Amino acid sequence: MSGTEALARLAEDRVDHRFKGLPPDADGLTVAELTAQRRNLFTDGFTTPVLALSAERLDHNLRLMETYAARHGLAFAPHGKTTMAPQLFRRQIEHGAWGITLAVPHQVRVARAYGIQRVFLANELVDPAALRWIAGELADDADFRFLCYVDSVRGVELMDAALRGTSRPLDVVVELAAGEGARTGVRTEAECAAVADAVAATGTLRLVGVAGYEGEVPGANPERVHAWLRRLVALAADFDKAGRFAEAGPDGIVISAGGSAWFDAVADVFAEIPELSRPVLKLLRSGAYVSHDDGHYRKVTPFNRVPEEGALEPAFRLWTQVVSRPSPDQAFTNAGKRDAAYDLDLPFPQVIRRDGTERPATGIEVTALSDQHAWLRTAPGTDLEVGDWLGLGLSHPCTSFDKWQLIPVAEADGTVVAYIRTFF
Repeated sequence: MSGTEALARLAEDRVDHRFKGLPPDADGLTVAELTAQRRNLFTDGFTTPVLALSAERLDHNLRLMETYAARHGLAFAPHGKTTMAPQLFRRQIEHGAWGITLAVPHQVRVARAYGIQRVFLANELVDPAALRWIAGELADDADFRFLCYVDSVRGVELMDAALRGTSRPLDVVVELAAGEGARTGVRTEAECAAVADAVAATGTLRLVGVAGYEGEVPGANPERVHAWLRRLVALAADFDKAGRFAEAGPDGIVISAGGSAWFDAVADVFAEIPELSRPVLKLLRSGAYVSHDDGHYRKVTPFNRVPEEGALEPAFRLWTQVVSRPSPDQAFTNAGKRDAAYDLDLPFPQVIRRDGTERPATGIEVTALSDQHAWLRTAPGTDLEVGDWLGLGLSHPCTSFDKWQLIPVAEADGTVVAYIRTFF
C-alpha cells in the first residue's frame, strides 16, 4: 500500500469509544463522514475534556518555518516524535521539508507505513531486529533514504554485526556531544575520529556527516551554543580534509543540528560553513514549532530574539469543564494528567466559555493536576460556575500530542475541519 493510500484509509476509521472528546452520537461514522459534517466544537456534541488544534495557527506555523528554512538555506527534517501524526508529516513535506527526524524504530515504522521517504534517526541504533528491518526497507525501496547517529566504537561494532550480508550500506553521522555531562554523543574530537575509523572499517556502514543537538549545551546561552556549533562545523571540515567522506551519499556531506530553542544560532553558524569537497546538506531538525505552545516554547523560541523573522503561534487549546466549585477560592475541572501536558509547566487558563460567550480567564490559576482533575485557585470575586467551559493553554507539545489519538482541528468559530490521528 502506498503512503497516499494509507493516509486515505485513516479517514475510513470508525469513530467510537477509543477517541476522547468526540460526540457520542458520532459513533459508527467514519472519520471522513464526521469531517464532512463540519460540526462545531462547542455546540455539536463534543464532550469535555477535548483537545483541539487551531486550523489557522497550524497553517501559519507550517508556512513560517518553511519560509525561515528557505531564507537561511537550510534543509528541514522536523522532529516527528513531537506529533507522531502522519497527516502532519505529510503537510510538513508539502511545506518543503527534506524528510522527517525520528528517535526510535517504532517511529520509523509508522513513518514508512505512511510513505515517508527520508528519515533522519537522531539516535544510535543498535537493536539487531530493527537494523535488519531497516536494511530490508532499503533493499526493497531504492528511493528510501535513512541516516542515523553513531556515537561509539562499540555501537559501530554492533551495527556492523547486525547488518552483514545486507545489500545497501547504512548511512551514519557521527554525533558530537554538546559537552561534558550532556546527553548522548562523542565527547572529544579524537574520539569522534576513532568512531569514524570504526565506520570506515566496516562494509555495512557509510559515513556521510556529523550531527548533534545544541539544546544539550551545558548552561546554554548564545555564546556557548554558537561555540559548540562551530566545533561541529570544524569537525566536519576536519573529517572532509582527511577524506573521511569519500563515500558520501546522494545528499553530499550532512551537517545537522537544531532543536526548537536555538535554530537561529544554527542558521547563523551554518551560514559560515566553508566550501567542502562535496555539497553540504545543512539539516535543521526542529519539531515543536508545529503546534508551538503557551509555556516553555513561548519563552525560549528563537523568534523572541529575531522578531523581524516572524512569530510562531500556540495552536493547542484544551477545553475542560468546571465540575466542582467547593469554595470561593477553589474550583475543579475534569481534565488532568491523562489529558494535559504537565512535565514542564502546568496548564494556563485562558478563556471561560458560558452560553456561547467567551471572556478572559482572569484571576484563575491551575495549581495542581490529579489524574482526571485540574485544581484551580480563583481570586476573590472571580465569576466561575459549575458547567463553565475553561480553555487551557499547554506547555510542551511533545507531551500534549501523546495523550490524544484523534485531535479535532477547529477554525476560529469552532468549526471542525479535520481530525489528526496520532501513533504513540
